[in-house]
Amino acid sequence: MVDYYELLGVERSAGADEIKRAYRRKARELHPDVADTGDEEQFKMLTRAYEVLGDEENRRMYDMGVDPTAPRGEGGFGGFGGGGFPGGGFGSAFPGGSFGIQDLFETFFNGGGGGSRGPVPRVRRGKDALLQLNLSLRDAVFGVKRELELDTAITCPHCEGGGAEPGTQEHLCDTCNGSGHVQRIQRSILGQMLTTAPCPDCDGFGTIIEHPCTECHGDGRVRERHTVTVNIPAGVANGTRIRLQEKGDAGPYGGPAGDLYLEVHIKPDDKFTRVGDDLTAEIDVPMTAAALGTTYKMDTFDGVQEIRIEPGTQSGDVVTLKGLGFGHLRGGGRGDLRISIRVIIPRDLTEHQRALLAQFEAELGVQRAPLPPAAKPMAKPKRGFANRQVAPEGQTPAAKRRLGSRKKK
Repeated sequence: MVDYYELLGVERSAGADEIKRAYRRKARELHPDVADTGDEEQFKMLTRAYEVLGDEENRRMYDMGVDPTAPRGEGGFGGFGGGGFPGGGFGSAFPGGSFGIQDLFETFFNGGGGGSRGPVPRVRRGKDALLQLNLSLRDAVFGVKRELELDTAITCPHCEGGGAEPGTQEHLCDTCNGSGHVQRIQRSILGQMLTTAPCPDCDGFGTIIEHPCTECHGDGRVRERHTVTVNIPAGVANGTRIRLQEKGDAGPYGGPAGDLYLEVHIKPDDKFTRVGDDLTAEIDVPMTAAALGTTYKMDTFDGVQEIRIEPGTQSGDVVTLKGLGFGHLRGGGRGDLRISIRVIIPRDLTEHQRALLAQFEAELGVQRAPLPPAAKPMAKPKRGFANRQVAPEGQTPAAKRRLGSRKKK
């Protein structure tokens, strides 16, 4: 299988942008319509390399030993000349030394009646992991660096992910001869049917590890507790998932590690609330201070700030402090801090204070309709009056006595 990294001239750890730049540079050199020394076949191979390494999923499969763009019979687990997999890959374990993408699908989906054509690869990508990260509102405003203790699977250092005890090798399964599957003839009402199933002795791998690693017990992985440092950017929102590539569990038998996702949960704050990239808060200002104007000192995430309350400020007016909100995730700068004013009206006034307010009202020329007298509460009926039974008018004395006797009972 062609080494696409070498063809593009990049390292295996190269990022997507570096791969794109390398392809563009090489394409100008090899395109037959652009360069005098262009080579059409080399240009086609270069384009094929970019189609694989420039796509995340294709690159993942290629790093596992499968060329997703290769026609059947090309590419596969033949190894990268000793790199990529322990022992140079599993090419020697498969008939013909190759394992194309079509064979991979036929392994899992039984290949349209012909059965599986190759063993299941031991090397697989590790699982992704999801971790909840609790932040305060202040951490989300400025960003924060956190050290997380993780317990994940890593490649076994004893066997280097191979699964076999060092000094030993896996061998071809005698039951399936390395194909990873066996065929059986079953009788049914339709006649004899040929079915294909994974080999029971090698579990479909085609090879058997006779001497498993004593550290990982043949899995190629061990669990380890380690610390990961994470930089949480300023302005991160509640529910955001941050992806850390290849920080999840390592794959079996030296496979690439999965990703770690951090789901951000921001705890509510007693004073501030988030609206977009702005912070909002509410402060109480006495009626006289709102009318005459004042300076209010407020403790914010950026320290104590002086807020100017202009004379005549009304309840619901907003004072904005620029640049004291959340940091912008895309681009520099920060949002604003918007403070809503709530004017407090005194409830219990003395007679002297009422007189002063009435005098102030008269000087303003405000005509106020006086409040009507408060309605008196209804008098409660006398005790027992509601249950009293009165004989109808014109009733005989005997009837009155009977009524009285029933009442006594």
